Amino acid sequence: METISSLSCEWLPFFVRGATGTEDVEIAFTTPGVEPTETDWMAAEWAPGSVGTRGATARILFGPGGTVSKPDGSYQAWVRVTAPPQLPVLPAGLIDVI
Repeated sequence: METISSLSCEWLPFFVRGATGTEDVEIAFTTPGVEPTETDWMAAEWAPGSVGTRGATARILFGPGGTVSKPDGSYQAWVRVTAPPQLPVLPAGLIDVI
């Protein structure tokens, strides 16, 4: 579980196995055990220099003033990669906002 202060604004990284770093990528945060709906997805980006032979690192700016901000609590992170004909939706771990 990743822990982040609700006062902090920082990049949250998520490694995606098999990604080339050229695909469209989105990230969602839900209540643990709940799958994301279409309105939960937010545009993300690939971290510069993160592409390797095994995959790439997606990231999103999390916190006040970032792409997404959440109140204190626990959230399930999800990554969605658009790589036609594939559209994988990957659970990416828990985020604890304190």
